[in-house]
Amino acid sequence: MRFDDRDVDWLADLLDEAARREIMPRFRRLGTGEVRRKTSAIDLVTDADVEAERFLTERLSERYPGALVIGEEACSDRPALLGGLGAADLAFVLDPVDGTFNFAAGVPLFGVILAVVARGETVAGLIHDPMGRDCMIAVRGGGARLRHADGRETAVRAAAAAPLSEMTGSASWQYFAEPDRSRLARNHAKALSQIAYRCSAHEYRLIASGHAHFVVYNKLMPWDHLAGTLIQMEAGGHVARLDGSVYRPEHLDGGLLVAPDRDSWTELRRELWAD
Repeated sequence: MRFDDRDVDWLADLLDEAARREIMPRFRRLGTGEVRRKTSAIDLVTDADVEAERFLTERLSERYPGALVIGEEACSDRPALLGGLGAADLAFVLDPVDGTFNFAAGVPLFGVILAVVARGETVAGLIHDPMGRDCMIAVRGGGARLRHADGRETAVRAAAAAPLSEMTGSASWQYFAEPDRSRLARNHAKALSQIAYRCSAHEYRLIASGHAHFVVYNKLMPWDHLAGTLIQMEAGGHVARLDGSVYRPEHLDGGLLVAPDRDSWTELRRELWAD
């Protein structure tokens, strides 16, 4: 059981296959009973989530026998799965349909996320767009790239540093408790504009490719963030938890701030939480 950097292309093909087989045939075709509520009216699961995760888990387990496979839907039923992530020799962490709220509403902003973790370190990350059939990929130490549907590849780079007044980004204040909730909502107005996609897959893709500058998250589930943070760092950006510490696969709290570079991170941390 070993992961090789060259395996990322096989993984990218696998995500595309899962999207073609299990996700896209259900897009805008979900019937009664195929969308279910989990914890709230905006926390949903569909048959596409369940079947795509089943397909991916089976294929990953066949190719990497003995590897830990952690899917969002499996963890909903068995939260203890997360406890083995930091110690596993090899683990795959996947979100079969990131942006389920959008998917269920017929909005074409959703993605498939996969991170590869080896002995507590994220070593590869992939974010696939089922609509465009392209995949953003990073391998630790190898940079970040976009693999297009036709096989072409282009490097991606995070945005250059800019004053806060010229930045575009997202501060997910709705997931914070007071007083941070009100501070973030108010101070976000210091930026030029905002993004709010209800989909970390597309937010990370946008930021890592230099089309937006920052994002703030409070809720840290590994299937949402491990791949995207690696892609952002390999694209030249800076990521840290809100106390400035390094984000690791086992972290489930502490928040995240994603920025173009370390100095921008410091400015954003100060200005977005200012009284």
